This record gives sequence, structure tokens and C-alpha cells, in this order.
Amino acid sequence: QVQLMESGGGLVQPGGSLRLSCVGSGSIFSTNPMSWYRQAPGKQRELVAYIVRGGGTTYADSVKGRFTISRDNAKNTVYLQMNSLKPEDTAVYYCTYWDTRGYWGQGTQVTVSS
Repeated sequence: QVQLMESGGGLVQPGGSLRLSCVGSGSIFSTNPMSWYRQAPGKQRELVAYIVRGGGTTYADSVKGRFTISRDNAKNTVYLQMNSLKPEDTAVYYCTYWDTRGYWGQGTQVTVSS
């Protein structure tokens, strides 16, 4: 089984930065994709960023140029560096590992407010 634990969320002012981390345990393979999703109050969960084998990445249009997903396979960890944060980035952020099914973490709250 796979377990994921996110950390790094918190309260930040608009224009600020945060780095989210997600540590995986269990049957984690560096060749499998990982991603970050988010869900804002009253909205559907949406894909934020995705990283595949070889380091290829995909981003939602709303975060391109501001967020960066990266991965440290030796530590079974995926990161989300978030810069130039906006109030509309406020959401619970979830880490996901993809195998024959998707595994989800518990989420970490990010609040962007002055």
C-alpha cells in the first residue's frame, strides 16, 4: 500500500511564497507519475501540476509561471513551489501518486489573504 503525507501549507499574504512537500511510503516507484490537486470551498477538485517519468511536467493554466512541481526520488518526495500567490490560490492541496489506481494524501490547507 501507498501512504502520502503533505506538509508546508499555511497562511501567506498575496504575492508571497510557500513550498509544499509530500512524502510517500510503501510501494512507491520513481517511474510512476505524481501530481498536486487542489479544492477550494464550493468548487470541484482541480489538477494543479503533474510530473511524469523523466521529469516532464504539466500545469494548470492558472498557475503556469508561478508554480513549479519537482520530485526527489531518493526521498520519495514531491514538491510544489508556489510563488506570487493570489487569494484565488486558497484551497486544500492534495498530493497524488498514480499506480493502477490513484492514492491521495489527506491534504494541506493553503490560505492566501492579507
